[in-house]
Formats: sequence, structure tokens, C-alpha cells
Amino acid sequence: MTTQSNTPAGWYPDPHGAPQTLRYWDGVQWTQHTNPDQQQAAPQMPQQQAGPDAGVQRQVQQQAGVAAGGPGGGSLFSEPVLVVNQKAKLIELTNEYKVMDQNGNQLGSVVQVGQSALKKILRFVASIDQFLTHKLEIRDAYGQPVLLLTRPAKFLKSRVIVQRPDGSPVGEIVQQNMIGKINFAMNVNGQQVGAIKAENWRAWNFVIVDHTESEVARITKTWEGLAKTMFTTADNYVLQIHHQLPEPLLSLVVATALTVDTALKQDSRGLG
Repeated sequence: MTTQSNTPAGWYPDPHGAPQTLRYWDGVQWTQHTNPDQQQAAPQMPQQQAGPDAGVQRQVQQQAGVAAGGPGGGSLFSEPVLVVNQKAKLIELTNEYKVMDQNGNQLGSVVQVGQSALKKILRFVASIDQFLTHKLEIRDAYGQPVLLLTRPAKFLKSRVIVQRPDGSPVGEIVQQNMIGKINFAMNVNGQQVGAIKAENWRAWNFVIVDHTESEVARITKTWEGLAKTMFTTADNYVLQIHHQLPEPLLSLVVATALTVDTALKQDSRGLG
């Protein structure tokens, strides 16, 4: 791999030649974080379908209103459109999402981690999600973590901490208001680099702007179907990034697509 600034963040074979070792590239430079390959083989990409997924294309083009575009770079950080579909469950005890490109090719996943058995029991018997700390891993197509999200227990306003897999900070996504259309600030080292602004009071659709208030991305909730809406907790979103963004804004925007559901949707359908 060439170490150019436009190479997306992710896990790559160790550039120093260490055997059976992956090293994390943060989008700018190599980090000290390595991940030994315990299976004695390079991780495999998930098998993709032979052609475009008509259901995903309909979700993007008809429901989200995003025009069909050319191919992107094939990763979470280089595709102009990310489709985020939550795994349908009758009872939601663990948040899980599948992340695809606009044609339905899987680019990665999001998995909730660090839940104890007691926490799962509490989620089953009571609607108290907003009062619990949630941790999520955004994983690439190889199953390797690329971003870590932590939403501390919420009292009045949400805050999501975004980190690299080696623990180095990316920034924070912080709720700004409680009344009216919800807004979040994206902060890096105490400075605001962007914002997430709901377009309606139910917080289904969001505009993402940079520090100059220019729109750089948009999140649109898409209808998951009558059966899923009535009987499951599944939520589906389309993230459209208008142009290539610099880091760390890009990582915060990608993290936002998952943060929206974790930080807000638990309140929009009740206390949980």
C-alpha cells in the first residue's frame, strides 16, 4: 500500500514486514496499533452479490432521493453514499448495523460491544437505554475496527466520543439543545468543526455542515416496510457525502450516521 494522504483509514499489512500482522493507518500516518492475525491467514472480504441489489438501489434513489452515481473507492471512508440498515429484531438488546454502498455491496458493519448479561436483562425488562452507556465498533469489510464510539449514560443531552482503534481521540459529537429541531456540534480539540442539524422535530433527516455552515453531507431515514415498522426495532438510513472531506471531519461524519440512531432514536419512540 502506498502511504498517500488519500488512502482511507483502515487495517493493512504491516509496512515494516512483521509477519501475520496488520497495522492501523489513520488516514494520515501509520499508528502504533497492531492486530496479530490469529487465524494465520489474511482476513477475507465478504462475498459480494453478482450484481447490484435492487432493494438497496430503490432505498437510495427512490426513498432517499439520491441520484445514482459512479463507483467510489470501495471503503467506508471513500464511498459517496453509505447505506446503514439495522438488523431487524423483535426485541432490541444489542444494536447491530450493516453498512453498504449504493449498490448493496457490504463495506462494513457496526456492532455494539461490552454489554454484560445484566445490561441485556435491563434492556429487556425496562426502557432505560438513554440512561446506559453504549459502546459501538465501526468495522470495515474485513471485520477490523476502524472507529470506536462511546455514548456515556445520558441524563438530558447526548454526547458521543469518537476514537481510533488505538484509543487516540478523533473528536466528540455533542447535543446542543433539547427543545425544537435537535442539533449536534462536532468538536475536535475543543473547536467546532461542523454540526448536525435535524430538518424536523422528529429528527428523522439531518443536514451536516462544516465550520463555515456549508452543507457537506445529508442523512435521510428510509422506510423499512410496514411489517418491520410495526413489529421490530429496525431503522434504515442513507448517508450522502457531497464531496471528499478532510480528516478528522470525514471520520466524524461517518460516525454520525450511526450516532443518530444511538443518540436520538431511543428518545423518539419513548423513554428508551
